Amino acid sequence: MSQDVIVDALPYIDTGYDEPGVREAALAMVEDEKKRYRPTKNYLELLPSLNLTAFETEVMRCEYERVAARQPMDTLSMKRYELPPPPPGKMTDVAAWGECVDNSMAQLEHQATRITNLELMNEYGSESWKSHNTILQNMLTRSQATLQDLKKEIQELNWSRKSMQTKAGEELRHLESSWVSLVSRNYQIEQACVLLEVEISKLEREKETSH
Repeated sequence: MSQDVIVDALPYIDTGYDEPGVREAALAMVEDEKKRYRPTKNYLELLPSLNLTAFETEVMRCEYERVAARQPMDTLSMKRYELPPPPPGKMTDVAAWGECVDNSMAQLEHQATRITNLELMNEYGSESWKSHNTILQNMLTRSQATLQDLKKEIQELNWSRKSMQTKAGEELRHLESSWVSLVSRNYQIEQACVLLEVEISKLEREKETSH
């Protein structure tokens, strides 16, 4: 079976769409068909089933479960930033004080790393953002160029359709005019034939009468 679609509408040359009642009649036909339409099969059966968890991570899943259970969000723990002394019972324990010192050293190192990161960001961050912005600008330029190409293709396609339909419309009007002319001539010929038949019959009767 051919997959070609026969287009029987020429919107660039067809008229009558704006006449009163045409739009309402078309919408009424659509609504009537919607009421009578009963799908016989699932038109999405050729598509794979929808996977709603394809991009769901373990953290996202746990958070969804927490929100669904209406549980409050865990507060930010500040314990790692505290510098508590040894417990009262271990104030003279050298090992306990050693753990406290290790904790303070780890936090000092963490703060030193943060300061280093801030200094690096202060020195190189602006250039990094400029580079990132340049990449985004290039992406925007390419997207806009693609958009303009698509708009140009659409415009050229519309102009091509209009040209084809205008040419087809002229041919249709010429054929319609020829058809009307031929029908009129046939009608005139039929009338002439009828008149001739009447005239012949009259002459035959006159001939018979004269004899």
